[in-house]
Amino acid sequence: MYEDIKEQFAAIEAELMSPELQADRDQLTKIAKKHADLKRAVDLITKIEKSKEALAANEQMLASESDEDLRTMASEENKDLEKNITRLEAELKDELFPANPLDKKNAIVEIRAGTGGDESALFAAEIFRMYSRFAERQGWKINVLDSNRIGLGGYKEIIFTIEGSGVYGLMKYEGGTHRVQRVPETEKAGRIHTSAVTVAVFPEAEEVDIEIKPSDIRIDTFCSSGPGGQSVNTTYSAIRILHIPTGIIVSCQDQKSQHQNKEKALQVLRSRLLQQAEDEKRAKESAARKEQVGSGDRSDKIRTYNFPQDRVTDHRLKQSWHSINLIMEGNLDEMMHALKDYFNSNQTSS
Repeated sequence: MYEDIKEQFAAIEAELMSPELQADRDQLTKIAKKHADLKRAVDLITKIEKSKEALAANEQMLASESDEDLRTMASEENKDLEKNITRLEAELKDELFPANPLDKKNAIVEIRAGTGGDESALFAAEIFRMYSRFAERQGWKINVLDSNRIGLGGYKEIIFTIEGSGVYGLMKYEGGTHRVQRVPETEKAGRIHTSAVTVAVFPEAEEVDIEIKPSDIRIDTFCSSGPGGQSVNTTYSAIRILHIPTGIIVSCQDQKSQHQNKEKALQVLRSRLLQQAEDEKRAKESAARKEQVGSGDRSDKIRTYNFPQDRVTDHRLKQSWHSINLIMEGNLDEMMHALKDYFNSNQTSS
């Protein structure tokens, strides 16, 4: 199986170099996505093969080596290699055969300030920065679709895409209410305040996933605005779309032209409709269970960032991590994979 995957990847790489493909943007996008999807699988295969080679070399050495110290070292290394191979093979299986096909999609993330006024808006900006740093570490790309800034550098709202391999499969567990406990910079008495932001995560939907009928939407245009509501554009380039059957409203004003804003707004609308369909499907499945194990819904209070105690607690896992400044710099790998393992095990047992 490994050789078939590597041969398929090599064929796609060769196809990407084709001059004919470079001239066909739509087809180029499709092939580039296939390449990105397979690259992580090929990287995992390479790691598995190297680990197996090291394991075989150790086994050969154990068969001929008489020095007990060397034999002990090789045996201990083999235990680590076997654990690593098991983990990598599980990751490869998950990559090739995801439990949810949506997990391999890009994600659209919406962060909104909640209770706490300006402090909440500032924390929304910090959460955005945290995800941006995490995305950089994963080799993912971020593109801001829409934002509503306040003068202090915070966000009342920011909507952005994260593009890369398996983005939604990890980011979907971030949906919910994120609480922060700390002394705000504007607090003169030194009192600890509790503020909150909400995070919503949707799989990025393509036109083939969700069809939007022109008769189902109403499109309005308006002037773009900056921090504090002041006008930054005298042309009606900003777009607001109402999806009449569901009442969902999407706005976009961060792009340079009305056409670009319309395309980005439709992109967000498709993703929200796809998420709504997934939520309805999940709700029907959950209704058949006697107990609900939790699903990371956006209405849940999922995490608390306690700065005075240097602690981040995920309430679903009932687990805490320290070194909060490192976490805010995007060091989310351990937490993200712990959440993925937790929800996957719950799905398996339910």
